[in-house]
Amino acid sequence: MSGFFGCVSRNECVNEVFYGTDYHSHLGTKRAGMAFVKNGKFIRSIHSLEDGYFRNKFESELPRFEDANMGVGVISDNESQPITITSHVGRYAVVSVARIDNLDELTEELLEERHHFAELSSSGINPTELIAILIGLGNSIKDGIDIVQKKIKGSCSMLILTDHAVYAARDRFGRTPISIGKNDKGYVCASESSSFDNLGYDFVRDLGPGEVVQITADGVRQITPPGNRKQICSFLWVYYGYPSAWYEGINVEECRYRCGAAMAKRDTDIEPDFAAGIPDSGVGHAVGYSNEKGIPYKRPFVKYTPTWPRSFMPQNQKMRDLVAKMKLLPNRQFTEGQKIVFMDDSIVRGTQLKDNVVKLLDEGVKEIHMRIACPPLIYPCRFLNFSTSRSTYDLYARRVIRDMEGGMDNIPDSVFAEYANPDSPKHKEMVEIMCRHLQLTSLKFQRLDDLVEAIGLPKEDLCTHCWDNSSYDE
Repeated sequence: MSGFFGCVSRNECVNEVFYGTDYHSHLGTKRAGMAFVKNGKFIRSIHSLEDGYFRNKFESELPRFEDANMGVGVISDNESQPITITSHVGRYAVVSVARIDNLDELTEELLEERHHFAELSSSGINPTELIAILIGLGNSIKDGIDIVQKKIKGSCSMLILTDHAVYAARDRFGRTPISIGKNDKGYVCASESSSFDNLGYDFVRDLGPGEVVQITADGVRQITPPGNRKQICSFLWVYYGYPSAWYEGINVEECRYRCGAAMAKRDTDIEPDFAAGIPDSGVGHAVGYSNEKGIPYKRPFVKYTPTWPRSFMPQNQKMRDLVAKMKLLPNRQFTEGQKIVFMDDSIVRGTQLKDNVVKLLDEGVKEIHMRIACPPLIYPCRFLNFSTSRSTYDLYARRVIRDMEGGMDNIPDSVFAEYANPDSPKHKEMVEIMCRHLQLTSLKFQRLDDLVEAIGLPKEDLCTHCWDNSSYDE
C-alpha cells in the first residue's frame, strides 16, 4: 500500500508535512517523497527507504523547504513520488495511493497519443506519473481528476499540490481513505487521522467515495460530491491500519479486539495457558481473544526494531528470510511447556509463519494453536498492492488448493468458491493440510461473516474480494 499527507496553512507547514508523512511509515516500505510550494516555486525531494528511516532521510533537507505553507508527502511500497508536471492547466505535484490494474493498456494509449514517460518504477512505468499525465489531459484539475477516475481500473486516491491549493480526491469506490483535519491556521488531509492529535489538528471528516475537495488555508470546498457506492478495503482494520487510526468512524484497535473476541467465542474445544499476538498487527486481535476467553495475554515473541528499520528489505531472498527471523525474539520464560493460542492478521505466503512456528517448537512450546483474524487469502488483490505478485500461486491458500486439485493451474472460480466457503468439506480439508504443513496443533481462520460484524459496516460497503471474489468493477 502507500500513505500520504498534505497541508495548507497560513503559517509555514514544513514540520507538519514532515511529521505527518512520517506517521504513515507503516503503510509503505520502499520510497518516500515530499513536495512544497515556496514563493511560487515547486521543490521536491525523493529518497529510498530500503536502507533507513523516513526521518533520517529527510531531516537534513528541511531547511530547503523553510517558509513553505503548502506541501504534500508520501511513503510508498513501490514507485518514486511525488511526480511534478507542467501542463496547460498549470504546474502541479501528485502523490497517490493506487493500484492500476490496466496500467499496460493506459500506457499504450498514451504512447499512441504521443505522450512520453520520464520516470521509472522498478524499470517499468511509474503509475503515479501516468496518473499525473492523465490529469493533464483535462481542461482543469477537476476535469483531469474525472478522467483519472473514469479510465483507471483498480483504485486511485490522490493529493494534487498546485500553486494555490491542495486537491484531495478519494478513490471512486472509497477503497482507500482520506481524512480531513483543521486548526486555526489551516487544514491537513491524510490517509490516516492518527497524526492529527500530535500535530494540533482536529478531525473534521472523511471524504466520501469519489469525492473531490479543494483545500486552502481558508477552508475546504467540495468540487465533486461523493458517490453512492462504497467498497472500503476491509484489510485496513485487519492489518494495514495503525491501532490509533479511525476509518469510517470505526477505530482499528477496537475492531481488532472484536475480531479476536469473535474467534474466542467459537473456540470451545481448546484450553490454552494464554493468548499471544504475532507482532505487531496480531497483538490487538490477541488482546480481544484473551479478554473474551478469560485467559492471560503474554508475549512469548517480542519484536526487535532499533537496528532493523521496518522498511529494510535486502534484495537477496536468503537475506530477506534472515531479516524476518532476526526481528522476532522468543522469550523462553513464556514458551517452555506452554499451550499457546496465537493470533495473526493473515497468512499470505506462509513462509514467515512457518519459520516462527519452527522457532517456537525449538523453544519448547507444548501446543501451538494458530488463529488467523481473516479468512484465507484465495483471490489476489486487484485494488491495492497487497497479496499480489508475478504468480497468483504465491498465495499460500492458492498453492494448497492447486495441490489438492492435482496440480492444475487453471482452476475455475466455482472450485475456488468451494474452498472459500467455511462450511464446505473442501475448506475443512484445506485448513487441515495447512495445519499439518505448518506443524501446528490446530489452525482456524476467521469467518467472513464474523469479520464483517466485527468491523461494523454493511457487507456491501466493504471490499472483501481477496476472500470471496466479490467487488465492484464499474
